[in-house]
Order: sequence, then C-alpha cells, then structure tokens
Amino acid sequence: MNFERLYEYRFKDVNQADRRSVWKPISEYVYEQLDRPERILDPAAGLGEFISTVPSKERWGVDQVAYPPSAGMENVKMIISDVMEADLPADYFDGVFISNLLEHLPDQNAVFAFLSKIRETVRPGGLVAIMGPNIRYCAKDYWDMADHEVALSHHAVEEHLYMAGFEPEKTVPRFLPYSFRSRLPANATLTAAYLRFKPAWSLLGKQFLVTGRK
Repeated sequence: MNFERLYEYRFKDVNQADRRSVWKPISEYVYEQLDRPERILDPAAGLGEFISTVPSKERWGVDQVAYPPSAGMENVKMIISDVMEADLPADYFDGVFISNLLEHLPDQNAVFAFLSKIRETVRPGGLVAIMGPNIRYCAKDYWDMADHEVALSHHAVEEHLYMAGFEPEKTVPRFLPYSFRSRLPANATLTAAYLRFKPAWSLLGKQFLVTGRK
C-alpha cells in the first residue's frame, strides 16, 4: 500500500497543526500509564505525533515511511524499516506505545508475531500500552478504512498480550474517539479536558487502551 497517499487523503480535511497539538495531552496521559518510562519505543511512529511529544528522556521510533523531519523529532532515534526487520535492542525499553497498528496487520498470527518481537525489546518489568479501534464500539465504520485488515476488541488484545508473554494489567474498553474525523474536535484544550472527564469516555470512546507488563 502507498501509505503516504492513503493518509494524505484520509486527513485532507484535518488541520495537521491541530492534529499534532492534540497528541501532547494524549502523550502525557500515556506516559503516566506507562509509569513514566525513561526509554520509550513507538514502533509505528508515523509523523511522530506521539514520540515527539512524550516526555521520556530517550525516545525511539520506527516507521516504514521516511516522512520529512518535523518539530520535536530532533532528539528521536528514528529507524526507517519494517518493524519486524528493525534492529532494536533486547531487554531495553521501559515502555512501548503501540497506537493504531494492530488492525493493519494481515492476520491474527501477524499480531502474535509482532507482539512477541516487541516483548524481546522490553526490559523485565517494563510496560506496553496498546491503543486501537474497538470493533465492539465502531463496527459500523471499522471497514471504511482501506488499510484495516484485522478486527480486534479489548478482550482479543488482552489475549494477544498474554500469548506473547505479557501480563495484562489495565484495560480501558472505551478510551479515545474513533478518529480525528469524529465528534470531538482536533483541539488540544478540549482533548485535555476530555482525558480528565472520564464519564465522557463511555459516550465518545471507541478505541481501547490496554496495558501489559513483561
């Protein structure tokens, strides 16, 4: 797939500066859920919205596409590679954040293989957090994305984590809205307020957030 053109089309009506700013409160929230990791990995970094804003001391990103450098990426160790072929250190990262990746893998076996590789990179006691669309709450729109291959619920992700050698710790079935085209505007202030007001999650949340520990 030509992911550059795909995402260019998908987000053509979304202001990219607003989209990036929204990730700052999300990154800070995930950072806390991962026990404030000093060394963090984003194995599907994309344009770097998460990895450029998370306050960890050492930040690594992986992506297949070499996007133009953007603000905040100067101190990120970026690897341009298929993540399954990337040369990543073993037993190293305190935390890994996997955002909107698993649903793009070709099948459930590929999800298991990917999480098994990620486990090799995490230090003993380290955490992984997985965010993605929850098929339970967005089934109507799930297959409107050209790159969606696998349907996952929060329960399926828990099982995948356990199979790969992690202990599932905390599950939020309904976390963020489905996409930047949802009812929640791409606004950093509103996003920060949303993250503080958990009753809104049960109304608007259509993505899970599942954490597991090695």
